[in-house]
Amino acid sequence: MWEAVVLLFDTTNPVLYAIPFFFLLIGVELYVSYRDRMDIYETKDTMASLTMGLGSAFIDVFTKSVAFFIMLWLYQFRIFEDLLAFHWWAWVLLFFADDFSFYWHHRSSHSVRLLWAAHVNHHSSQRYHLATALRQSWTELFYKYFFYMWLALLGFHPIMIITQIAISLIYQFWIHTQTIGKLPFPIEFVFNTPSHHRVHHASNVEYLDRNHAGILIIWDRIFGTFKEENPQIPVVYGIVQNINTNNPLKIATHEFIGIWQDVRRAPTLSDKLRYIFNPPGWSHDGSKLTTKEMQEETADSY
Repeated sequence: MWEAVVLLFDTTNPVLYAIPFFFLLIGVELYVSYRDRMDIYETKDTMASLTMGLGSAFIDVFTKSVAFFIMLWLYQFRIFEDLLAFHWWAWVLLFFADDFSFYWHHRSSHSVRLLWAAHVNHHSSQRYHLATALRQSWTELFYKYFFYMWLALLGFHPIMIITQIAISLIYQFWIHTQTIGKLPFPIEFVFNTPSHHRVHHASNVEYLDRNHAGILIIWDRIFGTFKEENPQIPVVYGIVQNINTNNPLKIATHEFIGIWQDVRRAPTLSDKLRYIFNPPGWSHDGSKLTTKEMQEETADSY
């Protein structure tokens, strides 16, 4: 029985079938950027992104399997029995529940420094293109699935949950591009689009920690984290303090090293804990600033 479940889980992973289309679209974007002289791609940066993506895929085989069996155990205690069957309406409910879970997972990854240390890998490139979407974290996978565990307790089968997570990941690939401008208003109002996600990847102070959406931008609108892309404020990609390296090991570990250095110099135990769990940029002596503090300082300029 367990072998059959794992086999079904592996062979129905939508991401496996999406990979050829990822590379096809990257090829199309390369052509468009060359044709329009956009200078989007840089070889070493792109290779770093692809290497991060490959490493993430290997690690995810382990972390996703562990998460799947935890969900399967929790599923025994489900609240709603009717969601056991793969009804079409259950998939609709799961679509919204999964996207809601992703929003809070993603927002938490920007507001808790330990989680940011894992997630920052995805933001570390100073270029923005479809290959950047593949610059996935090697360590975020060890905590992200915990944000979805409640769905198994609610009554969604773990196979459904894992599948919907993969569908959301596939959707988010195409929004990592500069070649698509703003879309018609109804689409921009409801869905996460390239325009919204460019804001999310910006290092501009006024754009920081905005648009955490997966598929639907409505969560950012509801919870106050939405920011419109302003054509008068060109997006500067990367992070506030760029690491300027294409070494995958440094990309994957640099913020963890930064946390360790800050913890060592913190004068009290409470400060040490704040360096781990407070928002990125918090400092006991004011030598660094959080996103909120930077935005308050520059509020009058935008």
